[in-house]
Amino acid sequence: MGGSITSKRGPASSHARLRQVVIVSVICLALYCFMLVPDHSLDSSRTVPEPVFPYYASSSSSSSKSKQQSPQQQRHPPSLLNNRFLTTPQCAAAFPGLTKEIDDVVAKGPFVLPRNPHPGLGPLVARVRGGRLSILSYARRVDLGRDMLQHRSATLHQIAAALLTAPAEEEPIPDTIFAFNHEDDPASPSLSYARPADPVLNGAAKRFFAVPHFSFWAWPIGPVGSFGRAATAIASLESELSWAAKTPKAVWRGTAWFNSARAGRTRQDLVAAARGKPWADVEALHANRSNALAVEDFCRYRYVVHTEGVTYSGRFQYHQLCASVVLAPPLAWMQHLTHLARPAFSYALDGVARTAPSSSSSSSSSFSSSSGNLVPYPAPWVKEAWPTAYDPRTEANILFVAPDWSDLEATVDWLERHPKVAEGIARRQRELFHGGGYFSPAAEMCYWRAAIRGWSSVVRTDGQGFEDLEEIPWEEFSLKEIHK
Repeated sequence: MGGSITSKRGPASSHARLRQVVIVSVICLALYCFMLVPDHSLDSSRTVPEPVFPYYASSSSSSSKSKQQSPQQQRHPPSLLNNRFLTTPQCAAAFPGLTKEIDDVVAKGPFVLPRNPHPGLGPLVARVRGGRLSILSYARRVDLGRDMLQHRSATLHQIAAALLTAPAEEEPIPDTIFAFNHEDDPASPSLSYARPADPVLNGAAKRFFAVPHFSFWAWPIGPVGSFGRAATAIASLESELSWAAKTPKAVWRGTAWFNSARAGRTRQDLVAAARGKPWADVEALHANRSNALAVEDFCRYRYVVHTEGVTYSGRFQYHQLCASVVLAPPLAWMQHLTHLARPAFSYALDGVARTAPSSSSSSSSSFSSSSGNLVPYPAPWVKEAWPTAYDPRTEANILFVAPDWSDLEATVDWLERHPKVAEGIARRQRELFHGGGYFSPAAEMCYWRAAIRGWSSVVRTDGQGFEDLEEIPWEEFSLKEIHK
């Protein structure tokens, strides 16, 4: 009977063992496949379409040379950096310190947004409700120049995109009413492209919410173009250009008269200080722009001179993508990521001294005070706005020089005599802003959603009469006021 029982149970036992083997094999195969999936596939549950100008190209499109150069190294995979659907925790993990500007202004506490925050053309006032954007009040098309219309349109597109890509698994974007200022000069309270760096001008009563520049959507001027196009061109250039191969000069192009009232004649002084110098490729733009450079071509130089305009300068973020040393006076205007700049100061470099210009070129210059002495540097506000000086050998990613350019030549000479230090400053800049992805589409959307959430947490609009304003859906407004 024992033999009979054995013969009957054998097939069943074999089938059971076979099923176990199959199940274990399937589980092992699944685990094996899971382990092979790159980490970036876990970035989001949504499929991310490939953009027309991918800010970060996939590794398959990168040259082998670019993979070997440290300025090209990326902390995150392209699928994350092109992913506009990141959650708030994913944003914080990927981009540490991204929202400092928002956090600082929110920490000032609640404020009231009046119905007409600024008389005249003033900021545009818009509403977010149910995750949709609508327009409440705005300057008419006939009252704005082409540039202002483009700026306003580009930023509203950015906001609409941030709302559209808000992750479904998070709390919805809160309903709110906000003011957006599309002028260069920031307005309080509003979302603006910059804020004053001087704490005196950014006191407790001020509410400047610095937001991404409109060029992250588009900037339809020839030498610049959209940020995505320029970033791709810069990445291609930097992948093939070593520090030694870069032109050992300081480069600048610009409109010489386009100065801030606070900065005096800084642009004219720059042109005068660099005129005829072998270390400089500095020129005021010709009327026909025949000497203009494409924005990516600045990265061909070891040193890029940066000047602010009436307030901030929209070219700054482009220069920050270069593996070049940015030389600038202490920045007086903070854009949404300017706080990530880690400056070294020229006056702390051994042997760098300021030199007054020759009398033949200083008659209308702001190099000297009325007593004939050089203007004191750094100014008191600089010490308040930029309290930390970083070691140029190990930490700095930008170099501040005297605003009158009186030590620019000596600074360039010092950097040329210390090429490893210079290359390190340049490399750290590109590693942070390119490699860290702070200018990526993902970071842009992360920032915009944080800005709207932050604004909504402190703004107060009850009783201001906004309910009496006609509400125009963004989609309709974009066709009626922008494209007609």
